[in-house]
Amino acid sequence: MKRIRLTIEYDGTHFTGFQMQGRGERTVQGVLQAALAQIPGALPKVVAAGRTDAGVHALEMVVHYDTEDTVPIERVPLALNALLPPDVRVLSASLAPPGFHARKSARWRAYRYRVRIGQPPTALDRNRVLALPGPLDLAALEAALAHLPGEHDFRAFANREERGTVRTLYAAKARLEGGELWLEFAGSGFLRGQVRVMVGTLLEVARGRRRPLSIAHLLERGRREEAGPTAPPQGLYFVAAGYRPWPMR
Repeated sequence: MKRIRLTIEYDGTHFTGFQMQGRGERTVQGVLQAALAQIPGALPKVVAAGRTDAGVHALEMVVHYDTEDTVPIERVPLALNALLPPDVRVLSASLAPPGFHARKSARWRAYRYRVRIGQPPTALDRNRVLALPGPLDLAALEAALAHLPGEHDFRAFANREERGTVRTLYAAKARLEGGELWLEFAGSGFLRGQVRVMVGTLLEVARGRRRPLSIAHLLERGRREEAGPTAPPQGLYFVAAGYRPWPMR
């Protein structure tokens, strides 16, 4: 038995998320496992570095599966892509080292949220970016972002979270890219809905609806109802998972 590590990308528009829920919805895990079921010797159980919600995309999601198939490793992407729908692609495949686990071995995960400022999204980007009227106060946004890195209790930014809520955020940055604002986060792990709630709250700061210091108050003793709205899913991307300490991949 060998373990295969895949790096995949997907357009989350027509998926109800990565994780199978057992109710017949279309999920990324579901279509991957359906493809693997057609390869003799492969065990159709896929484990991912992270989960994404309905409508959320991935640029480089790491997954693994176990198999006894005889497909040469260099041909695995070609074989799987021939069986997958066009909104999921295998970018690379490799033999996983002993003990590798896509989720448990990950040391950090990174996300990006795209905001188009002052203009509607293009036809091709309508399901891939959030459009907001401008202007945005980028100085206030930067001041708010400065409160997020470090180990904190992020309970105020979580939706329906049943696990412990302390996490370490390694980076929280904003940058302008071709008329878009990109909000980028990297951390040891993220709570359910955390990135989208952080984005919704930060955009309230950028639009002058709350002060930058409110982020610090939310981290100290805040509750979910005191934070901002959950940002829509289409602007969010799982960017990468790292298997060495931050900032190395």
